[in-house]
Amino acid sequence: MDILTKEYPPNIYGGAGVHVAELVRALRERGDIDTRVRAFGEPVAEEGTSGYADLPGLAEANAAVRTMGVDLSMAGDCVGADLVHSHTWYANFGGHVASLLGGMPHVVTAHSLEPMRPWKAEQLGGGYRLSSFMERTAYEAAGAVVAVSEGMRQDVLRSYPDIDPERVKVVHNGIDSQLWQRHPDVETVRRHGVDPDGRSVIFVGRITRQKGLPYLLRAAAELPPDVQLVLCAGAPDTPEILAEVEGLMDQLKSGRDGVVWIPEMLPRNEVVALLSAATVFACPSIYEPLGIVNLEAMACELPVVATATGGIPEVVVDGETGWLVPIDQKQDGSGIPLDPDRFVSDLAGALTDAVSDVSRAEQLGQAGRRRAVEEFSWASIGEQTSQVYLDVLDRSAVG
Repeated sequence: MDILTKEYPPNIYGGAGVHVAELVRALRERGDIDTRVRAFGEPVAEEGTSGYADLPGLAEANAAVRTMGVDLSMAGDCVGADLVHSHTWYANFGGHVASLLGGMPHVVTAHSLEPMRPWKAEQLGGGYRLSSFMERTAYEAAGAVVAVSEGMRQDVLRSYPDIDPERVKVVHNGIDSQLWQRHPDVETVRRHGVDPDGRSVIFVGRITRQKGLPYLLRAAAELPPDVQLVLCAGAPDTPEILAEVEGLMDQLKSGRDGVVWIPEMLPRNEVVALLSAATVFACPSIYEPLGIVNLEAMACELPVVATATGGIPEVVVDGETGWLVPIDQKQDGSGIPLDPDRFVSDLAGALTDAVSDVSRAEQLGQAGRRRAVEEFSWASIGEQTSQVYLDVLDRSAVG
């Protein structure tokens, strides 16, 4: 079985990459499936894994065209596999072409959906139409679509109504609770400019429209003055969203101290140290299929304040492991709040509530750790994914 992905260690920058890496490990540990990985980028020193660089002849092409070139390079090498499994639109086209070429079934995992991210036209220009074409074509032809939450499943069926609902299965994202667990490291925390003895709100994520960072920056202005805001935020999608975040950051810093922005991608142990020193984790996303970052925070015993959208309510239990912030959103795919000021105010209120009772926050964080361990193990997710493969292969054999 071949897994096709843009992200794979050491080239990971988002939740989909984390998912693929952990799923591959879980499948290989089971030992009943020969799992090969085909990933974008240079080859890595891992048995059963191949890297595919951009085609030199497409160096000046639109990013989506370069992606198609890598996909075509991958597709031919998949011939002979019993099944191909692609992750994100970047690799969906490769999986679809491989399926046509080799006659094997194709499974896709829905980590996000292009129709739900119209702002990507800012990033890709005409390439957004290509990415949308690649995703739609692959999804509608796939033997199965794996949705990482029930919320994502509903989004898939709304976005692509021609897909048979019976072929859209829910298998949640997971967390390695051994790699992600509370581990205080005051030296690392102080080195990043954070006071480990003070209260703090922490955000970890890319600077992209869907993550809602501008709303958090506005809400932070209403936090108690001694509360720190720690932002592990980088990899901006566009110069425009970066400029907006920088402007809001400057405005926030002019009115309060304790704003720490870490733009580089940190190693996991340093993220764990910052999470372990924080009071609450903030996830102000306006689009989030599930949100691995919430699971990572919960595994580190942090309560979560998150938007009640997408798959987040399937992870964060309001009043038990954190706070869910209500949001009324436009139904045009953008997810923009109908009343941004109210959303910002509700977000600020939940964050203030969280940092105002540290003892209660700790209790909710401990409950979050238990939930992450019990409900979102990768062993269970590997088993569920394997069952999807078997069901697709059985249908393919009958067909």
